[in-house]
Amino acid sequence: MQTVAVIDYGMGNLHSVAKALEHVGAGRVLITSDANVIREADRVVFPGVGAIRDCMAEIRRLGFDTLVREVSQDRPFLGICVGMQALLDSSEENGGVDCIGLFPGQVKFFGKDLHENGEHLKVPHMGWNEVQQKVDHPLWHSIPDLARFYFVHSYYIEAGNPRQVVGGGHYGVDFAAALAEGSRFAVQFHPEKSHTHGLQLLENFVAWDGRW
Repeated sequence: MQTVAVIDYGMGNLHSVAKALEHVGAGRVLITSDANVIREADRVVFPGVGAIRDCMAEIRRLGFDTLVREVSQDRPFLGICVGMQALLDSSEENGGVDCIGLFPGQVKFFGKDLHENGEHLKVPHMGWNEVQQKVDHPLWHSIPDLARFYFVHSYYIEAGNPRQVVGGGHYGVDFAAALAEGSRFAVQFHPEKSHTHGLQLLENFVAWDGRW
C-alpha cells in the first residue's frame, strides 16, 4: 500500500486534506512533521493557510525548506494554497518575505481597491472561481476546462515562468491558479473543499506517476 505524507508544520487544515485523500483511495495517509516519514512516503502533500511570515518561520525552523526541495524532486508532490505560495521566490505579505524558491515568481497583494467593470471586488477573494487549463496535464484528467474550484486568498501568484502555469484564474487580475514542473504540482485553490472536481484532482494525484 502506498503512503501519502501530509506535511505538518502547524499551519493548515490538515485533517480535511487527509480525509479527502482517504476518500479517493490514497492508501495510507500520514499527517506528520517527521522528516524521515516524509522522506519515505510515496507521495507528499504540502498544505498551508495563514500568514506567509509565520508559515515560512516554521518551515525554516523545522528544516522543511530543504526537505521540500529534496522530496519534491523524485516523487509526486502537491502544494496547496499557502503551501503553493511558499514555493515561490518571495511574497509581498508581511512587508516582504523570502520563500523556498522552487518556482520563479512573486506572491502579490490583490489590493484594497480592486475593481472590474465598475464593480468593487472584495478581498480576500473567497468562493468559487473558474480555472482555465493552460496545458494538458495528468492532474486535469476528467476535469473539464473552466471547472470551478474553491479559493480563499488575499494574495495571488505572478509566475516568473509562463511555461510552468498549467492553470489560470482571474479576479480583477489574471493569476496563476496552478503551477507544475516535473513531479511538482501546486494549486492556489483548495481541492479538498472543491467537491467533485477537487476530489477528481486528488484522485488524479494519487494515480499520477510524477512524470510530465
